[in-house]
Amino acid sequence: MRILLIHQYFLEKDDSGGNRFKEMTRLWAKEGHEITVLAGMVHYATGKKRDRYKGKFTYVDDYNFGVTVIRSHVSEAYNTNFLGRLWAYFSFVFSSIYAGLFKATGKYDVIVVSSPPLFVGITAYVLSVFKRLPFVFEVRDLWPESAIDTRVLQNKTIINFAYRFERFIYRKAALINVLTPAFKKTLVQKKNIPEKKVFFIPNAADFGMADEISKGFNRDDFRKKYGLDGKKVITYVGAHGVANHLIQVIETAEILRDNKELLFLLIGTGMQKKMLQAEAEERGLSNVKFLDPVPKEEVLKFISASDFGTSVLKKVDTFKTIYSNKTFDYMACKRPIFMVIDGVSRELVEDAECGVYVEPENPADFAEKIITYFAKEESELTQQGISGYKYAKANFDRKILANNYIKYLETVKKTG
Repeated sequence: MRILLIHQYFLEKDDSGGNRFKEMTRLWAKEGHEITVLAGMVHYATGKKRDRYKGKFTYVDDYNFGVTVIRSHVSEAYNTNFLGRLWAYFSFVFSSIYAGLFKATGKYDVIVVSSPPLFVGITAYVLSVFKRLPFVFEVRDLWPESAIDTRVLQNKTIINFAYRFERFIYRKAALINVLTPAFKKTLVQKKNIPEKKVFFIPNAADFGMADEISKGFNRDDFRKKYGLDGKKVITYVGAHGVANHLIQVIETAEILRDNKELLFLLIGTGMQKKMLQAEAEERGLSNVKFLDPVPKEEVLKFISASDFGTSVLKKVDTFKTIYSNKTFDYMACKRPIFMVIDGVSRELVEDAECGVYVEPENPADFAEKIITYFAKEESELTQQGISGYKYAKANFDRKILANNYIKYLETVKKTG
């Protein structure tokens, strides 16, 4: 198939973080499919633009594994304030429409667009009209609900517009993919989308890379290299933003400051990282360590060198509907999980028997669960890690999910 993917936050080759479509497109290309990606120039977590993009409206990047990425202008006002972020969204809409019309000039069978931000649907709709192609809309997060719950979106006029546009884009899409069963339930029962129009391809675990790393990985040497030796390490990997609300990790670390075994390892970046570092320093916490983002392979090494993984989000109802992408990395590396997210993510670790639920924004509960888990036998923790691995292998293998995704796209692709 010839696929035109619209994904404002499609990762760079050397980026860490959620790599759903980076890996999905690699697997598609390996099977002989041709993929062109319309992506933004500003990083989703840092809001920064690489030097090679500055002064350019579009930039064509060859990913070296059969995927062509066309980077389009995004305003660097992204992380300044609400209006800056809104302008960043719409600057990508304008630039990606231009890139789709005048740079992505090949023949395509289908358009796939991944949201949020919701407004990338404008690009998908315009290009679908001009290129006479069906488009498949992917819901990675319920938007505008999540933006409203985290108070990123508060203007009533914009909220009303977002809901109206959401209804419009769902109506125009040939199919809608959702990443969790809760998303599907919301779309069908609350937003009145026909059930036959909605399919479910969730986030996935990268077993190939994780298994390969485990073969020759010297865990003890790696821990010594990064100062993790002698510690029970709880690792968080991902964005340090408003939605993640990682201050609850700092507050938990403060409660357990006298536990000399404990170390929270926070890997990533985002709008709140500097604030979190300042808080840890001001509170004199030696049991919190921050690292900048690292490539995916290094991420899996850090997780493998840790004792536990943790997935953390703000306590809002919308987040009860999501799977945290990093959870699958923890499962692939056979690490037990502290799940600080309610809803379907809680159900995931409970069904997989691979960790424990912690009430979000309740540092006392988090501290209590940590003490309980630190007292468990090593054999029990090992079994939880294995249980999570087996569950993810059966339900979230990326290769299988990538093939299933193509089967859905085949049903709507342009013919003739």
